[in-house]
Amino acid sequence: MSKKLTKRDEDYSKWYNELVVKADLAENSAVRGCMVIKPYGYAIWEKMQAELDRMFKETGHENAYFPLFVPKSLFEAEEKNAEGFAKECAVVTHYRLQNDPDKPGKLRVDPNAKLEEELVVRPTSEAIIWNTYKGWIQSYRDLPLLINQWANVVRWEMRTRLFLRTAEFLWQEGHTAHATEQEAITEAELMMNVYAEFTETFMAMPVIKGIKTASERFAGAVETYCIEALMQDGKALQAGTSHFLGQNFAKAFDVKFATKEGKQEHVWATSWGVSTRLMGALVMTHSDDNGLVLPPKLAPIQVVIVPIYKGDEQLDAISERVNPLVKELKAKGISVKYDNRDTHKPGFKFNEYELKGVPVRIAIGKRDLENGTYEVARRDTLEKQIVAADDVVAKIEFLLEDIQQNIYKKAIDHRASHMTEVNSYEEFKDVLENKGGFISAHWDGTEETEEKIKNDTKATIRCIPIDAKEENGSCMVTGKPSKHRVLFAKAY
Repeated sequence: MSKKLTKRDEDYSKWYNELVVKADLAENSAVRGCMVIKPYGYAIWEKMQAELDRMFKETGHENAYFPLFVPKSLFEAEEKNAEGFAKECAVVTHYRLQNDPDKPGKLRVDPNAKLEEELVVRPTSEAIIWNTYKGWIQSYRDLPLLINQWANVVRWEMRTRLFLRTAEFLWQEGHTAHATEQEAITEAELMMNVYAEFTETFMAMPVIKGIKTASERFAGAVETYCIEALMQDGKALQAGTSHFLGQNFAKAFDVKFATKEGKQEHVWATSWGVSTRLMGALVMTHSDDNGLVLPPKLAPIQVVIVPIYKGDEQLDAISERVNPLVKELKAKGISVKYDNRDTHKPGFKFNEYELKGVPVRIAIGKRDLENGTYEVARRDTLEKQIVAADDVVAKIEFLLEDIQQNIYKKAIDHRASHMTEVNSYEEFKDVLENKGGFISAHWDGTEETEEKIKNDTKATIRCIPIDAKEENGSCMVTGKPSKHRVLFAKAY
């Protein structure tokens, strides 16, 4: 296995692409803009999925599944949503192929198999779901309706990058219906907080909770809540969004309910989602020039044990020591792999697991057998130490917790050192160009100024932080009054 990666400070984008491929997370497919998620990458996604699914169910949500195809007339029903996604839609127009009479052995679309109504391959599922909800909701007794689905969606992106932006990707999308405006707002805020708890607790990735500006809102939303993370190269990444949809979709699909008083009212709605983009965020938040650095809570293999031996007799003796350890670790819920392959040397295995970000590596050889010890290495700092066999389980448990905390602290410290307050447009441009990161600045609240900044610098308003304090100031561009600072950054 070729372990050597382009260094982050030489070409961050190239480093990322190489790492995703060499660490066996994913690769480009034969389909333009689409990826194959390989078993190791999918194992990480499964762990993410499991934790999120548990958190959703703990907050009262149930899973369902809705069709991949959306009739064009339904997709058009909510105008802002349709307009917002129109340019990214893949559309099915025919339902059959036939042999091409002009090209033997080739197929063509059967011209007689044109669909009566074109089908949009879902870029998001609000349209098909709200058309369905019309039949599910009649009374206040049917509310709240709290549904999530795990699915794939298609957005026909022109420029793609593994995990971060692909034409097809995996995600979850929650869609809820409520009797009152405040209930729906509370739901949207709750799910933003669930996402933040997940990213910080399991991904060890700190995020800033905030609200999107009108121009950055989800198409069809009244308010979009978000969590924003900062990558090692100083660019921001939107890690999750939660939308208060008001009554827009309920009105578009005529979803009404009878109140306790017998009146007919439109329901209030939310939608929220995170995607396999989180995989890209995980790679970029923690990894280094040697490969992946995975948080133990999401690592498919938390501990790997590598025997160093000559001949079958030594391997048998090592296995006799290791097998009870493997059993004990598994009983504690720790995922462990004993790599006793005789097809690869220990050095190759060390490099492989370092590249793949396995949090704890244990080596055991002839001397360790004699001394009753193990060599224990941690992936985040690459530190190694000799640990007595009697103490090794406790040491592993400590390391898994300590690595999780350590990489979170490192990410927090990086964000803190790349959070800059500025008061002038010149200062803003200088920090953006030479330092990067989040820039906190006053903005006059107009889309015109927001667009000017974007055109001038390629930086966008990532969010208005939830905890933004009121502070009289002047917009850095126009000098007009501003009540609080917003966060800018260049972003993925």
